[in-house]
Amino acid sequence: MRFFPSVAAASKAGFRACRRCAPDAVPGSPQWDVRADLTARAVRLINDGVVDRGGVPALAARLGYTERHLNRLLTDELGAGPLALARTQRAQTAKTLIAKTGLSLAEIAFASGFGSVRQFNDTFREVYGVVPSSLRRAPAHVDGTISLRLSYRPPFDSAGLFGFLGARTVPGIETYEPGRYRRSLRLPHGPATVTLSPADGHVAAELNLSDVRDLTPAVARCRRLLDLDADPAAIDAALIADFPGQPLGVRLPRAVDGFEVAVRAIVGQQISVSGARTVLSRLCRGDLFPTPQELLELPDEAFSMPTRRREALRTLARVMDNGELTLDTGSDRETTRLALLELPGIGEWTADYIALRALGHPDVFLPTDLGSLHGAAALGLPTNPKDLARHAESWRPWRSYAQIRLWRAAS
Repeated sequence: MRFFPSVAAASKAGFRACRRCAPDAVPGSPQWDVRADLTARAVRLINDGVVDRGGVPALAARLGYTERHLNRLLTDELGAGPLALARTQRAQTAKTLIAKTGLSLAEIAFASGFGSVRQFNDTFREVYGVVPSSLRRAPAHVDGTISLRLSYRPPFDSAGLFGFLGARTVPGIETYEPGRYRRSLRLPHGPATVTLSPADGHVAAELNLSDVRDLTPAVARCRRLLDLDADPAAIDAALIADFPGQPLGVRLPRAVDGFEVAVRAIVGQQISVSGARTVLSRLCRGDLFPTPQELLELPDEAFSMPTRRREALRTLARVMDNGELTLDTGSDRETTRLALLELPGIGEWTADYIALRALGHPDVFLPTDLGSLHGAAALGLPTNPKDLARHAESWRPWRSYAQIRLWRAAS
């Protein structure tokens, strides 16, 4: 038995993915969510399709390192460089499109990120050991919808996760009914909508894309939103003693867009969840959440909030619009948190909430949050913020998951 650090490394060594057990359909490695180093940030960006859209130079520029250094680092740790990792992912995307759509193979090649049909065929044979056409069992109906199964490691507290998202839906952008969450997405090549429903052993996803090239980032962002690559066994083992009776498999409600979460955090300061939903709906034009540039173009009366909070939103939008700040899976967590704290109107609570949801940080704790204190009281934990923070040290590196459990106990 031989072990490889990545699918790309196994393909490089001549191994082929089994078409019966479909190992490329299993959840991703949880280490890329937990780790905050350069390798993890690079993998998260590759999963979001950065290399497909801009090549390795775009990935290196986003991370602030040379292509040579990045290639050496990933090859040493993962057995393959960024281009090989991206090529393997393109093959997986192509496999999905072959099975789920009626697109021609040439259309699938370019939609998956390949530069030519020949490159598509060569890579497909390298990864799967067969020609692409052999995986098309029957003609698929082209209706603009791609239906997928998003896998996860059980247990999975779908009721708690979908309930959290449902309670915070912004009218016009999201809708929720028990067992069905739907929202719009702003993707690199155009808008899209996704409907997510928990099912037996997976989450059913129905994607309506304006451009099929956005399949990879759409799937990555849905998985990110629902925290589907987490390792619930490790998390539950560390927290179960202090949270008896709560469901296992609690997940972090993350984000499909970092700017959206940051706006939600600022708007939600010192007002109720329902009040925040009302204010947020007034900021939206159409069925997409505004970009930083679009928010800057809104008149004062569109904000319906105190002047300081309105100007905090505008400052955030300005630094994100000019590239001074990014809030995505490739952001350095500690550097980004410090940058947020330098912005007027953003304190520790807001910065940490953004880190938890927008950056997906697994180890964030809000000891002064009223929900934290009420939840602690309900569970018999310390109710003084300093004492609670000291107690929370035992929850590392999963304090974000403890935070979600405290909010649940408080409600």
